[in-house]
Amino acid sequence: MGTVVDDAASVEFHAFFDRHYAELARLAHLLTGEADAADDLAADALLALWNRWDRVRAADHPVAYARGVVANLAKTRIRSAVRERRRITLFWSQREEKTENPDIPGVIDVQTALRRLPFRKRACVVLRHAFDLSEKDTALALGVTVGTVKSQTSKGMAELKRLLGGDEAPLRVRTPVRTTGGAGGTNR
Repeated sequence: MGTVVDDAASVEFHAFFDRHYAELARLAHLLTGEADAADDLAADALLALWNRWDRVRAADHPVAYARGVVANLAKTRIRSAVRERRRITLFWSQREEKTENPDIPGVIDVQTALRRLPFRKRACVVLRHAFDLSEKDTALALGVTVGTVKSQTSKGMAELKRLLGGDEAPLRVRTPVRTTGGAGGTNR
């Protein structure tokens, strides 16, 4: 049997969930490059937030805290994938596959280039340019200094320009994320 405080916390959390689920799933998708994993990572992050909701709701920036949880879960997922790839290469010969003149939409090119960036650079670029966060909000989400955000974003954008082979890197990265539940099941 819940108390009035528990019911109020539950209502507050559900409102937070409805407002931020799609954004957190989009962040997870852009950080990992995996649309299917985005919903899982966002759900895992929100479960972790619910388990610490009393602390999260008292925080100065609960959304920044939530973004940080998603970023950490994405980093863990990427590291696991890298370890798995290394194990697989022990058993399979790795051959380089190249396609002449690929016809790939720009979004796929950007996603591929983003996946090649080291995690911190990728996170800074995605939060600053795809989510339009300030340097301060990005620093809060990632648990780093504003100076780190500035340098990592600058270096990440330069590397994206190089990877994309153009003089101009995209200023915004808008990527649709398929969501299967939460936030009314909307697509973003």
